Amino acid sequence: MAAIAAASVAATAAGLAYLDGKYHIRQDWTAIRARNKGSKLFQKAIKEKRVSPYYFFEKHAKAQPNAECIWSRSGSYRWAEAYCRANQYAQFFLSNGVQPGDLVALFMANSPDFVLAWMGLWSIGAAPALINHNLTRQALLHCLGIADAKLILADGPPQLMERLDAVRDDLTAQGVRTVKLEDARAVLNSTRGERPPDNLRENVMPNSPFGLFYTSGTTGLPKAVTVPAAAGFMHGCSKDCGFAYVGGDDERYYDCMPLYHGTGGISGMTQLLTGQTLCVAPKFSVSSFWDDVRESRATWFAYVGETLRYLLAAPPSPRDRDHAVRGIYGNGLRPDVWKAFRDRFGIDTIHEFFNSTEGIMPLDNPARGDFRAHSVGHHGLLMRRRFQDVFVPVEIDVDTGDLARDPRTGLALRVPYEVGGEILVRQPTTITPAFPGYYKNKEATDQKYVRDVFAKGDLYYRTGDALRRDSDGRWFFMDRLGDTYRWKGENVSTAEVSEVLGQYPGVGEATVYGVSLPGHDGKAGMAAIYVDSAIKTFDYTGLLKHARTHLPSYAVPLFLRQIRERSATHNNKQDKVPLKAAGVDPARTKGDPLVWVSDMGKGDAYVPFTAADWDALNAGRAKL
Repeated sequence: MAAIAAASVAATAAGLAYLDGKYHIRQDWTAIRARNKGSKLFQKAIKEKRVSPYYFFEKHAKAQPNAECIWSRSGSYRWAEAYCRANQYAQFFLSNGVQPGDLVALFMANSPDFVLAWMGLWSIGAAPALINHNLTRQALLHCLGIADAKLILADGPPQLMERLDAVRDDLTAQGVRTVKLEDARAVLNSTRGERPPDNLRENVMPNSPFGLFYTSGTTGLPKAVTVPAAAGFMHGCSKDCGFAYVGGDDERYYDCMPLYHGTGGISGMTQLLTGQTLCVAPKFSVSSFWDDVRESRATWFAYVGETLRYLLAAPPSPRDRDHAVRGIYGNGLRPDVWKAFRDRFGIDTIHEFFNSTEGIMPLDNPARGDFRAHSVGHHGLLMRRRFQDVFVPVEIDVDTGDLARDPRTGLALRVPYEVGGEILVRQPTTITPAFPGYYKNKEATDQKYVRDVFAKGDLYYRTGDALRRDSDGRWFFMDRLGDTYRWKGENVSTAEVSEVLGQYPGVGEATVYGVSLPGHDGKAGMAAIYVDSAIKTFDYTGLLKHARTHLPSYAVPLFLRQIRERSATHNNKQDKVPLKAAGVDPARTKGDPLVWVSDMGKGDAYVPFTAADWDALNAGRAKL
C-alpha cells in the first residue's frame, strides 16, 4: 500500500512539474505575489507620507556606510559619502530657491554628480527634468520650455557647455538661471550635508515626478512624460519584495547609457534605491567598454539598441570572457545579435525588457538559454489570462496608419496573438487612465487614445508597436507603426528584413525602410547597410541570393544604400527619418553608393543606381 501511495505521489509531482514547465504557473504566481507585496508596502508608505524614493537610498546608506556606493574613473563614493553629497545638493538647491514640487533641469553628462544631484532633488520633494545634452537651439529651448524650470544645473565637456551658451540670451529673457557645476563646486563642497527634514517630502504623492523624461523626437520635437514617484517606489522595494531584475547580493551595475534616457537613468537610479553599487561611465565607447567593466568589477551592465552590435563587431580578443558580468539589462537587442553576443562573451542572463517612455506596456524577459532568446517578454498561463483583454493585437491599415475597422460594425479588427498586430492597451473609462499624458501637451496625448474599439464607449491606448505572442507565451517585437510598409499588396516587416540582412557576412548594420517611387503604388523596400571596414569588396550578389533564400520575394529590398557611418542616434537607436527623406534620389544620398536589383527588380544582381535611372523612374520609363 505504501509503495502504491508513493508511486501516486511521484506521478502527481511529475504531472505538476510537466504542467508548470508547459504553462509556467509558478513563475507567474511568484511574480504576482511579489508585486502584491510591493503594493501593500506602497499603500503603507502613502499613509505614512513616505512615498519619496529618497527613503530607500537613506536606508541603504545607514545600513552599509562603508561599502562602495558609486564607482567611476573620476572618483568613487562610499554610501556615507554619497548620502552626505546628496544632502549637500539638497541644501544647495534650497539655497537657490528650489521648492518641493519644482522641476530643475539637469543638462549634464553621466557622472556621480548627475545621480547625486538627482537624489538631492528627491530629498527636498523636487525632481529633475532630464535634458538630452546633445540637443541644440530650437529642440533644446523646446525641451527646457516644456519643463518650465527656472534653474538649470549644467556639467560636462566643453562642447556640451557650448550648446547651452548658444541659447543663454534666450534663457535669460525667460527668467531661467543656469548654474555650471564647475563654477559652483567650491560652494557645494563647503555646504553642510545636513539631512533635509521630512516635511519637505511629505507632499510627494504617487503621481509626483520621479523625473521628467523626453521621447526621442525622431519624428518631430520631443514630447515629455512624467515617470511617477509610484514607479520609483516600486523600483525601490523590488529587491526586498522579490521582483528586482538585479536581485543578487553585492551586485555592481555598469551604466554607460545616457542617464537622461529612461533605460540608463531609471535602471541606474534603481541600483541606488536597492542598495547595489552603481558604476558610472560618461558615455558608451567600444574601445573602453570592457576595460571599464573589468576595472569596475561589474556583475551587470545596461544596454540600449545597437550597443551590443557594436561590441560584437569589434575584433575577437582572448579577453572576451575575462570579466565578472553575469547578466545584462536593456532593450532593443536585435535577434541577429542575441545569441552571438551571449555565446562570445559568456553572458548567463540577458534581461530584455519592452516598454516606452510612456511606460504603458511593461514586459520582461530574463532569458537564460535558448527558449526565450529573441523575445521581449514572457507570460505564463496566469498572466495570459490576466492580460487577455488588456494587451490586444489589432489589424492596422498600413497605408493610413489607422485602425482597420469592420465596414459593417465600425469596430476594430482583433487578430490572433500568434499573428500579432499593433498592441492596444485597455484603459479605464471612469478613473484616470494609466498613461497620465504628455506633459503640457493635450493634443499629443489625445492622439494616443482611441475609442469605440471593440464596444461603444470603450477606451484604449495605442502603443504604436506591433508585437505577437506565441503559444508558449513569448512576446516578440515585430515593427513600429510607420515602419511596416506595403509593396505589391503585401505588408513588409522591416524588423524581419533587418534581421535577415544582418546575418549576412560583412553587414555590420542594416536599417530597413520603405520609399515612395514616382508612378508606383505602395513603397519599395530599401536598406541602408553599413559594411564592416575590413571588407574591401562587398558581395552584393551574394547578399541578394541570401535575402531571396530567407525572405518572401516582396520583402527583398529592391534598393541598397551603403552608408559610411552607422545610422544610430545618440540613444543607439536606428534613425530612419533622414534615410526615408532622402529615398533613392542620388542627389540627396550624400554620395553614398546606391544599387538596385537589375532589370528593374527582376534580375539576379544589384547594380549601380544612377541619376539617369532616377530620371527614368520620374519620367515613367522604368517600372518595378
